[in-house]
Amino acid sequence: MEVQEWLGADNQLGLDIWQNKYRDDSETFDAWLDRVSGGDEQVRELIKEQKFLFGGRILANRGLENKGKKITLSNCYVVEPPEDSIESIFDRAGKLARTYSYGGGCGIDISKLSPKGAHINNAAKQTSGSISFMTLYSLVTELIGQNGRRGALMISIDCSHPDVVDFIKLKTDLDKVTKANISVRISGDFMEAVKENRKFRLHYTRKETGETIESLVDAAEVFHLLAETNWDYAEPGALFWDRITSWNLLSNTKSFQFAGVNPCAEEPLPAGGSCLLGSMNLAEFVKDPFTEEASFDQEGFKQAIHVAVRALNDVLEEGLPLHPLEEQRESVAKWRQIGLGIMGLGDMLLKMGLTYGSKEAVDFCHTLGFTMADTAIASSALLAKERGSYEQFCAEEVMETPYFKANTTEETVQLVKSYGLRNSQLLTIAPTGTLSTMLGISGGIEPIYANYYERKTESLHAADVYYKVYTPIVERYMKQHDLKDDSQLPSYFVTAMTLPYEDRIAMQAAFQQHIDASISSTVNVPNSFTVEDTEHLYLLAYESGCKGVTIFRDGCKRAGILTTHVEDHKKEAPIAGEGLARGEIVAIDDHVIGKKRKLITGCGSLHCMAFFDPETGALLETYLSKGSTGGCNNFMIGLSRMISIAARAGIDIYTIIDQLNSTGNCPSYAVRRITRGDTSRGSCCPLAVGNALLDMYNEVQQELTGKTAPQIPTKEVKKAVTKKVRAEDIFCPQCGEPLVFEGGCNTCKNCGWSKCY
Repeated sequence: MEVQEWLGADNQLGLDIWQNKYRDDSETFDAWLDRVSGGDEQVRELIKEQKFLFGGRILANRGLENKGKKITLSNCYVVEPPEDSIESIFDRAGKLARTYSYGGGCGIDISKLSPKGAHINNAAKQTSGSISFMTLYSLVTELIGQNGRRGALMISIDCSHPDVVDFIKLKTDLDKVTKANISVRISGDFMEAVKENRKFRLHYTRKETGETIESLVDAAEVFHLLAETNWDYAEPGALFWDRITSWNLLSNTKSFQFAGVNPCAEEPLPAGGSCLLGSMNLAEFVKDPFTEEASFDQEGFKQAIHVAVRALNDVLEEGLPLHPLEEQRESVAKWRQIGLGIMGLGDMLLKMGLTYGSKEAVDFCHTLGFTMADTAIASSALLAKERGSYEQFCAEEVMETPYFKANTTEETVQLVKSYGLRNSQLLTIAPTGTLSTMLGISGGIEPIYANYYERKTESLHAADVYYKVYTPIVERYMKQHDLKDDSQLPSYFVTAMTLPYEDRIAMQAAFQQHIDASISSTVNVPNSFTVEDTEHLYLLAYESGCKGVTIFRDGCKRAGILTTHVEDHKKEAPIAGEGLARGEIVAIDDHVIGKKRKLITGCGSLHCMAFFDPETGALLETYLSKGSTGGCNNFMIGLSRMISIAARAGIDIYTIIDQLNSTGNCPSYAVRRITRGDTSRGSCCPLAVGNALLDMYNEVQQELTGKTAPQIPTKEVKKAVTKKVRAEDIFCPQCGEPLVFEGGCNTCKNCGWSKCY
C-alpha cells in the first residue's frame, strides 16, 4: 500500500504531515506501518482503515530506540511539583529540560512555592513569589529543542494561593512567560463562594518559618477577573480540581494523588506520571454516511477498542526503559496509565445527519461514551488476567468509585472482580490537532471549525483573487449531493463559530461522564462574545460536571487578526522596485530619509541604519554593523547587503521582515534577556533587525503622510511582529498562512504545522 492511497493523492497537506512528522528517513509506508504497529496485524489493519491512530510520539518514535536515538513514546508528563526551596525549584527546571530533550511535554504545579513577600532566611529577606519562577520554567521550555520544535509546558496554581490574582493577570502582558500555558486549579469551595457571592480565603503557611500569609477576597471578583483575562487573552484556563480528583478509578485510593496536568490539560497525572495516547476515529465507524440509513458500527467499535487498549499496553511495556527520568519509569510501572480517546466526532455527526449539541447528538454521545468506557475497562481486566494488575490495584477501592459504578455493565464488573485491572487510567480526549489535520477530519470532541477557508492566488502586480477551500467533510457532502455553494448545506452543518456555547458544553459534559481522565477543551467563540458570557460558560461547565475549560474568542488580543472571513484590504506597503522587469534593481541617490537604531542582542550591541524613499517611504538600503561586543561583522555586512538588494529589486518590507522572522531562537539572546533584561525586541539578531526596520518604516510613513502604517499585516502580507500581537499566534511559522485555533492547538490548514496549548 502506498501512502497516497491511505491519505488520498489529492491530500497534499496530509501527505506532507506524514512525511515531515512521522516518517523515519526514507522508509516506505508499509515499513512505517510495520514499525508503528509493532508487527500486530490487527493494529496494522485499524491504522490502514484510519479507525485508530497512536499519539504523535508513538507514530514518530516507536522502534527508533533500536537506532540509538534517545526518544520517548509518551506525549506528556507531569513533573513533581517544586518544594519551597531554591534547590528544588532549579532541580525541577533540570527535569523539564531532560524531558523536553526526549520529546515529551510537561505540566508543573507551583502551589507549594511561597507567595510574594514571605520571609526567607537569605540575602533577599523576602521571596519574590511563586510567579517569579514561572519565567525560569518558560525559558527552559524555549531553549530545549525537540527536532525543530519547542517543548510544551503547563503551569498551574491552586485558587487558594495568595499569588493567584497575580497569576491570573500575568499573561495580559504578552511578552511574559511566552512558552507556557497556564491554568488555575479551582476548588468546589471557590465556585460555591462565587455562586453565593461571598468571601474566599487565600492562605499559605511556610513550613520553614511557620509564617502564615492569608487574606480574604471577593470570590465573584476573582472569578470575573479569571473570565475577563480568558476572554481577551485565551488564558488562564480553568481546572475544576475537585471534579478531576473525584471522577476517576483512583478516587478512593489513598496512596494516589494527582500532581498536575499535561500541557493540553486532558491528562491529570501523579508526580512523575506519563501517559501514552491513542485515538479512535469515530467518522470511520459510520455505515452508509449522508443517507437516511446511516448508522454507527457499535460492534466494530467495541472490537477496535479491545485492540487499541492492548496495543497501548504493548507500547507501555516497550516504552518503560525509554522515559527520560527514573521517577517517570517508576511512576509508569506503578500506575500504568494509558489514554485512549476519540477524534472525528464532528465528522461522525455530520455523516449521521445529527446536529452537534442537539439532544439527539448528546444522547447518542452518552451511549457511545458508556460503550467506550465499559469496553475499555473490560479490555484492561482481560489483560490483567494475562499479565497481572497494576501494582497498587485494590478491587474494593476501584469498584466503589462513582466513576466505575456509572460506567460498567454487570459483565464487566465480574471481569474486574475476577482479574483486576491492568491500567489505573484508561480514557482521555486529546486535541489530536496534527493527527486529525493529516486525516482531514475534526479534532478531539470539537465540531468542524469552519465550512471553508479562504485562499488567494499569488500575483505580484494583478489584483488578488480569493477562492474557497472547503473542509474535506463539507466537500465530500457537496460532491455527493451536487451542491455548488456551502449556502446550500443542511442546517446540521454547524461550525465552531456558529454553535451556541451551551451546545458545545453539553457535548463535553456528555463525554466527561464516561472519561476517567479529562478532555482537552477550548471553546471557540465569536468576537461579540462578552465577559459576562464567559462567566456563564464557566459556571455552566462547572455545573455540568466538566473537568476543565477555556475559551478562544475570535479577534482577542492573543490572536490579533485570526479570522475565517475576508478583511477589508488596506493599502499595501510601498515597494522600491515596483514596475521593474525581472532582474532589474532600482538605483538610489543621496536624496533619502535615514533612520538609525542601536540594538542589544545576545552577543552585545548592533547598529542598524535604514534609508527610505523620500516620496513613497519604501525601504531602499540597510546598513548593519556590530558594536565593540557584538557578533560577526562580516555576517552583518552580508545580511544588510542582501536586505538592501531585495528591497531595491521589488520585495516589500513586510516580506523581507517575514524572512527575518523565520530564523528561530538564539540561546545566548534568550539567556541575556532573562538575566539582564536589556535585549531588543526579538529572539535573535535577524528578528531584532526586522523589528527595528518595521519601527523605522512606520516612523517614515508617519512623517510623510501623518498616518502610522498598519502594525499588523493585511491579507496581502504574510506576517509582521508587533509589540501587542505575537506572530506565532497569528501566522504559521513555516508557510505564513493564518492559523486556526481549535482543539487547544494552533493549526495551519495550509501546511499542517501545529502547536498545542
